[in-house]
Amino acid sequence: MFERALLAPGIGEQTGAGSVVTGLGEEVLRPAEHIVVGYLSSEYPAISHTFIHREVQALRARGVNVYTASIHLPEHQMNSEETAESARTHYVRNTALWRLCFNTAWWGLRDPRGLWRMTRYALGLKRQAPLSRVRLAAYLAEAVDLLEWAARSGVRHVHVHFANPAATVAMIAAASGKIEFSVSVHGPDVFYDVAGNLLAEKVRRAKFVRCISHYCRSQLMRLTPLEDWNKLHIVRCGIDLKTFRPRPEPGNGQMQIVCVGRLVPAKAQHLLLDACKTLRERGRQFHLTLIGDGYDRESLKMRALQWCMGDCVTFTLGVTPEQVNEHLDRADIMVLPSFAEGLPVVLMEAMAKEVPCVSSRIMGIPELIEHEQNGLLTAPSDLDDLVAQIDRLLVDADLRARLGRRAREKVAAEFRIEQTAERMEALFALHAPGDPP
Repeated sequence: MFERALLAPGIGEQTGAGSVVTGLGEEVLRPAEHIVVGYLSSEYPAISHTFIHREVQALRARGVNVYTASIHLPEHQMNSEETAESARTHYVRNTALWRLCFNTAWWGLRDPRGLWRMTRYALGLKRQAPLSRVRLAAYLAEAVDLLEWAARSGVRHVHVHFANPAATVAMIAAASGKIEFSVSVHGPDVFYDVAGNLLAEKVRRAKFVRCISHYCRSQLMRLTPLEDWNKLHIVRCGIDLKTFRPRPEPGNGQMQIVCVGRLVPAKAQHLLLDACKTLRERGRQFHLTLIGDGYDRESLKMRALQWCMGDCVTFTLGVTPEQVNEHLDRADIMVLPSFAEGLPVVLMEAMAKEVPCVSSRIMGIPELIEHEQNGLLTAPSDLDDLVAQIDRLLVDADLRARLGRRAREKVAAEFRIEQTAERMEALFALHAPGDPP
């Protein structure tokens, strides 16, 4: 049976070796082909959120009818697959401002009660968050556009990835009574401004909340009343093991370390440079590739030059998912020494390719990497510990091989995209509305 009792396992959550709560029992679930759901994101497809695209594809492969919408147009150079997905996605902000205003007025003429409920609800949010009337008016217009798209597509349930402003738009739209919504909460950024992100309100109004980790669910349990805890279900992000296969032994003449992530303080690349400087002073030979872009880029490059490390550090920006895959093929070690994370998909990808990983013992990461079992964990901000763990992998080929093999086993057991799609389908089958009355 689906989660009903306090602290019972969530839908699809693994309860032991090979044991999964599937959601059967007394509940009657609709076949996948009868499920119609809209997926809404702030930006889709997005270069840093390819897991959303994979999740949509996996649900469609199971027969679920998934329609996609995005607040913003993609900002990166898309590959052919992303271009095709973009062509079938509705973009709210691609509608001219005058058109959004006209649509809102026209919607009010057709459904004055619905627009009044949405307007009253949106204005009431000012009591919970520092939202200006201008911003609320924009959210309201976007909510009307979302409703029109949903009506055209036959969508009565919208699922939003990330509890950000896109989820606020869906929540206002749901106040009309025309749709329902659910949300995937990732973190950690959303937990920095609990009031501004209306987290407790989103849990209260959502049909269900998908949490990507136990850590994520614990933070929502901290913010919400006991009666809302049964809405919180753990469904991991997943990856395609056919795409991320074990790489051949790189056979590099010099050890290759990669770090994949935005160049921002939370990812701790400055700490990683400090660690590499110490390792070089000890005589270790390696090359570090920082894959990503962000506002720390220039300061990182300046620091590398200042320490005469330009010959052993490469900065790579604007990479596609395929290029990230190629970098991982050549990597001996993956290091992500972050100060704040949700549950990084890039670690799953590296682990699936049997690249041994070093990361921080924070938030959801220990639910993926078990220290000395399938990777190595360090205390966040502890330079000496980071140096020690990287050094272990640099000098011990047997350790690298053992951790790499077990890393893929972990991902295969708990983080496959097929599992994600199965569990999301079960949630939609239970909670998404049936045929319109």
